[in-house]
Amino acid sequence: NEIESTMAQLAYEYEIILVNDSSPDDTFAVISALAEADGHITAVDLAKNFGQHAALMSGISHSTGDFVVCLDDDGQTPANEVGKLLARLEQEVGKLLEKIEAGYDVVYASYDHKQHSGFRNFGSRVNAWMTEIMLGKPKELSLTSYFAAKRFIADEMLRYENCFPYVMGLVLRSTKNICNVP
Repeated sequence: NEIESTMAQLAYEYEIILVNDSSPDDTFAVISALAEADGHITAVDLAKNFGQHAALMSGISHSTGDFVVCLDDDGQTPANEVGKLLARLEQEVGKLLEKIEAGYDVVYASYDHKQHSGFRNFGSRVNAWMTEIMLGKPKELSLTSYFAAKRFIADEMLRYENCFPYVMGLVLRSTKNICNVP
């Protein structure tokens, strides 16, 4: 509902790809019913839990739009903020972000405070440090699971056909024209 009302306000055509990565509950039945009731929604069911990055790659592979937005379903991702991400992808600055640079290839949401455990936050810091060293991620760039990318970036990411994709690495391999939006 939040996604649909936000996209209606922004006047974008959109599709929603919901990926079930083998949840033990009745998740696929729920998302299948949503897809059947709404032509904007596609339900994807993975045979087993291959991990978050594989689920993201599956969703991206089913997408067809000029922009791809990835977000988690855990309630911590503010889907109604997607206009800020999309405006930074656009060549023309959108109404939401007047006087701010635009035209990036990928835009990541950044958070003042993540509501995760100390152990998970520590793991995120180690991951950020490793991506700086191994993949050349700029230190000031925050990579999160809520991001928007232009189609050519999504297509470049999908060229990776091996097991165990690392989405952030695939983005960094594809472009350095990346920014954050709070």
